[in-house]
Amino acid sequence: MSDSATPATPVTFPPAFLWGAATSAYQIEGAVREDGRTPSIWDTFSHTPGKTAGGETGDIAVDHYHRYREDVALMAELGLSAYRFSISWSRVQPTGRGPAVQRGLDFYRRLVDELLAHNIKPAVTLYHWDLPQELEDAGGWPERDTAYRFAEYAQIVGEALGDRVEQWITLNEPWCSAFLGYASGVHAPGRTDPAASLKAAHHLNLAHGLGAKALRSVMPARNQVAISLNSSVVRPLSPGDPADRVAARKIDDLSSGIFHGPMLHGAYPETLLEATSSLTDWSYVLDGDLDLIHQPLDALGLNYYTPTLVSAADPDAKGPRADGHGTSAHSPWPAADDVAFHQSPGEQTEMGWSVDPTGLHELIMRYTREAPGLPLYITENGAAYDDKPDADGKVHDPERVAYLHGHLTEVRRAITDGADVRGYFLWSLLDNFEWAYGYDKRFGAVYVDYVTQQRTPKSSALWYARAARSGALPAPEHI
Repeated sequence: MSDSATPATPVTFPPAFLWGAATSAYQIEGAVREDGRTPSIWDTFSHTPGKTAGGETGDIAVDHYHRYREDVALMAELGLSAYRFSISWSRVQPTGRGPAVQRGLDFYRRLVDELLAHNIKPAVTLYHWDLPQELEDAGGWPERDTAYRFAEYAQIVGEALGDRVEQWITLNEPWCSAFLGYASGVHAPGRTDPAASLKAAHHLNLAHGLGAKALRSVMPARNQVAISLNSSVVRPLSPGDPADRVAARKIDDLSSGIFHGPMLHGAYPETLLEATSSLTDWSYVLDGDLDLIHQPLDALGLNYYTPTLVSAADPDAKGPRADGHGTSAHSPWPAADDVAFHQSPGEQTEMGWSVDPTGLHELIMRYTREAPGLPLYITENGAAYDDKPDADGKVHDPERVAYLHGHLTEVRRAITDGADVRGYFLWSLLDNFEWAYGYDKRFGAVYVDYVTQQRTPKSSALWYARAARSGALPAPEHI
């Protein structure tokens, strides 16, 4: 239990609260050459020597494309009321342009039908980082046209699934797409151009706005359109130091304001524009863009793992950048070389990320203030640990149980404090391909033997199932 909770705090949730889990297409589906699917930027990146741990790829992943019925049955056994998954753009629209491949759409139709048959609410994410390679070849997210291609794709999927899927997320973590993909290069497509990364961020924002309009043009009015942001909880190393506060503001603008500014308030932060003026004049923000981006949202998804601790940089300090976003000689923080990152205190996960549930409460309350009246969902939260089966084949992960208990306690505290949080999606349902880390980091509540593809619910899955069924948090005991 976090320090902010007391034994008197009732750790129970509203009856309609959604208990979900999340995945993404490239991380679990496999079947990368079946039914008309063509390469995405992650196929290309993972097949490029030196880009992923051990040269591992998502070619097979956890074979969800063929095992989805087994996986949905597992969700039902765990008592999940919702499942967030993403669509593979190049499975639906192989070149990123033109008509859909119905065989690709049929997979998602079958998946949605299977979920509904088990009384599990589907939540669709349209884009979880897997841009069709042909669109990257044409310039990728730094090119304005990519936003319009996304809107066309959104309309195709909305027409196909909008009668049965009520919850829609346009983009997942556009910060990662823009800055890990185009600035530090640790994610696909692996480019290292800070000015291009800022253009990519704007065009991702534009894609969200155009995509939201496209979805609403073809779907029932009851459907919710949202976006999932991984806004950082940025803390200055020395809160009383003005230079550290300036550093924190700069990183907050680059991680959060660059997206929620135009989406929620119709403008980019002036401090962001000023701080990045050495790289760009932002002339690619055309008349009408901010109005397009500033579409009304039905909900906002928040992804949280760990806080970010920063200070003004010491010009003489040397060493790796401890920002938790992979190793690269290139920074994912454009025009922020004057900021130093520090390891937050506390125990760490296998990712080297500090465990701090209070950061989730802080994030929720921030957006409760930023967007009063807007429903919130925790669309990702979880941890990687070095999980291994014991001699009986069971997988005990008490660290993850404690992690989930602590963070869900903070979600409940936020609800008590007035936040309208309507659901929580554990990351992740299954162990899977963890991007540049390959299969080395296990985030799943369900253990996957990557050789046999056998699924084994870990202790955390059983604990979470009890919470989902009761609407209350069991003690974080070893199960």
